[in-house]
Amino acid sequence: MQSHSLRRWYKLHRWTSLVCTVFLLISCITGLPLIFGDELEQIGKPQTEEAIEIPAIPLQHFVDLALIRHPGAHPAFMTIEEDAPEIRVAVVGKAIKGRVIDVYHASTAAPLSSGTQGNSVMEKVLALHRGLFAGVPGELFMGAMALLFVLALISGIVVYGPFMRRLPFGTVRPTPHRTHWLDLHNLLGASALCWMLVVGGTGILNAISAPLFALWQKQSAISVLASYKGHPPATNIVTPDVAAAAARRALPGMKVTGIVFPGPTTTPWHYLIYTKGRTPITSRIFTPVLVDATTGIVTSSTQFPWYIHTVEVSRPLHFGDYGGLPLKFLWAALDLVAITVLISGIMLWVGKGRATEFVADKTPRRHAHQRPRSSLQIYRWPIVLAITSLCGLLSALIGDGWWDALSWCLLLLCVLACTPGLIHKLTPDSLL
Repeated sequence: MQSHSLRRWYKLHRWTSLVCTVFLLISCITGLPLIFGDELEQIGKPQTEEAIEIPAIPLQHFVDLALIRHPGAHPAFMTIEEDAPEIRVAVVGKAIKGRVIDVYHASTAAPLSSGTQGNSVMEKVLALHRGLFAGVPGELFMGAMALLFVLALISGIVVYGPFMRRLPFGTVRPTPHRTHWLDLHNLLGASALCWMLVVGGTGILNAISAPLFALWQKQSAISVLASYKGHPPATNIVTPDVAAAAARRALPGMKVTGIVFPGPTTTPWHYLIYTKGRTPITSRIFTPVLVDATTGIVTSSTQFPWYIHTVEVSRPLHFGDYGGLPLKFLWAALDLVAITVLISGIMLWVGKGRATEFVADKTPRRHAHQRPRSSLQIYRWPIVLAITSLCGLLSALIGDGWWDALSWCLLLLCVLACTPGLIHKLTPDSLL
């Protein structure tokens, strides 16, 4: 590559990194507790039994309990939890600030907890992670930072080659100070490249999920709600049990996970029932069902468009909550790797070194006699680790059991590759 082209790529890498680094550090640091969000929320709580898909107690009973506890309120939505035998009922009203969510045991209807939505520690951490407490505008801003991060990674792939012309993969020179940070930056960036690209790309999709969902609502409302135009809002509505049963009949084999009551979130005339499949992949894809709140008859049960499905599938690939606890620990380790990459980039910027000042200078004696390596030799290990990482990320989405175990093993290899000098020591010089 010609020197002027390299300088352009280096400037792109430097400035995209500098603009987004602080915000990415916030995302990475807040992402660590979010990875273990379910486990942290269970601290201090008694061990619960398995989840109940269809509670024996009518869903309307849980709604009635919530309305008794909050006089003057009306139901907004309810969810049937998948990880525990719990029913959550959200109510709103003039005397209530925000939404209050009551949690009940699905088998006994015993109240378990109650609180305003967004007030828990993990909810505040998630709000900071997603949008810096700034709502949708903040989410779009963080999405722009994620886009800059992806551009920094792509440009980093290009500028990686000249720095590694004479150095075997995994080399981290102890001195001088800036050279040490550069070698560490290159090693960790190359080893976790695929994971960081996936997390950055899914971060962009999650950031624009709210506008995409609003677009779907607007498009679907035109055709589905045309016959309801001019009708007064539904008042004498059927119970959520009737609406859920109608959704199950319309989509046999699907699980009902959420029910949105008629109102601003759905329409004044319908329940919105969220259903999803039972396989590892289809369990991430929701199918909405509109049920007439007066008659209990299904009005529409169309699939979400492709762009909503893309956002849904991207969420587990962003938070790492789909392959069991071992995957979460590996996700946290890779998150720490990303934090180190960002910090090493800051250290290089503080040193104010130029690209040409760091190109394979002070090569260790063991490799001083080597000729400059070819592009294939330079990028061999980064490509192998990227493929390994991608297979590890996808295998746990394909299935459970052995698929999860395969995911753990492959991602563990990528984590171990981040150890300075490990591949260098275990691999013959001819393969470096």
